[in-house]
Amino acid sequence: MCSPKIDTSNGYEKIENFDETLTKELSKNYKNILSLIGEDIFREGLDKTPERVAKSMQFLLQGYKTDPVEILKSAMFKEDYRQMVIVKDIEIYSMCEHHLLPFFGKAHVAYIPNGTITGLSKIARVVDVFSRRLQVQERLTSQIKDCIQDTLNPLGVAVVIEAQHLCMQMRGIQKQHSITTTSDFTGAFQKEATRDEFIKLISTKLS
Repeated sequence: MCSPKIDTSNGYEKIENFDETLTKELSKNYKNILSLIGEDIFREGLDKTPERVAKSMQFLLQGYKTDPVEILKSAMFKEDYRQMVIVKDIEIYSMCEHHLLPFFGKAHVAYIPNGTITGLSKIARVVDVFSRRLQVQERLTSQIKDCIQDTLNPLGVAVVIEAQHLCMQMRGIQKQHSITTTSDFTGAFQKEATRDEFIKLISTKLS
């Protein structure tokens, strides 16, 4: 059961909803993890850490609770526009499912309407929903593409994601400045000229 928590200690109202039962169960497990790595779970700095992490994980992985298809359907409009619609530089924050470490960066999404458009903010929300799950960047890219293609039935969809992975920067090969780029295209964007136009437009910086 989710119960609202209102924090006014800093002069503003902050409302957070967490599943109390889930928070308790997660806290037990995180307390066990801290103990297993050799920490003193009763010292002041760690006393509340299991609960904090339990709530943090619920926030970071909240994408499981939202249907991205319904997000797009909530703002679909008939419109006779058949040119490229691009929402670029959408910030993404996700969690690598292999190491439970964050990866973050930007997504660039485009579609060519086929009689139906959606609200621009809905594109960014779809990106956020899929990002707030345990992911690999390759799947994330394709899920965003498939959701928009299947829901809006446009003439084509293009998705490019550029991200930094802490599993590469903090551990493993430890290449701190590496960036991973993934892309996926459907329909009209499979044509070289259309795809090149998209790449050029997302590469252009506003002066």
